[in-house]
Amino acid sequence: MPDDEGRPARVEDVHELALAMPHVAVYDETSDNPIYQVGGKSFIFFRNPRPDAVDPETGERYQDVIVFWVASEEDKLALVQEEASPFFTTAHFDGHLSVLLRASRIGELTRDELAEMVQDAWLSRASARRAAAWLNAHPPK
Repeated sequence: MPDDEGRPARVEDVHELALAMPHVAVYDETSDNPIYQVGGKSFIFFRNPRPDAVDPETGERYQDVIVFWVASEEDKLALVQEEASPFFTTAHFDGHLSVLLRASRIGELTRDELAEMVQDAWLSRASARRAAAWLNAHPPK
C-alpha cells in the first residue's frame, strides 16, 4: 500500500480509522450516521441535521456534521478558536467535550491529522486500562 498518510483526509478514512481502534462497536452501522463507541461510550458519531448547526448565509441545516470527543476543554478550545480551523462548536455543545467537523471540510486535514483526531477521541473515552495498553503499544513518534 503506498504511503498516503499526508494526503487530504476523506470521510471514508474516519470509518477506517475508527474501526482500526481496539474494542470498537458500531451502532447504526447501516445508516449514514454511524456511532463509534468504546466500552459503551461514543467517541465519534455522524450527526443528524440539527437547528444549531446551520449555514450562516442560507439558514440550511448542515447535513454533514461529524462529532469527535476531545480530552479536555483546553483541547476543544485549541481546535475551535483558530480562525482557519475546520473544527467548530455550537451553543448546544457548550460544556461538552467534543468538536464538530463538516464532512465537506475534512479535506482540509491530512489523513495523519485525522488519524490523530480519531485516536485522541478514542483515548478520551476508553477506560484507563485500555488507553494505557494502546499507548504502550503505540508510543509517540
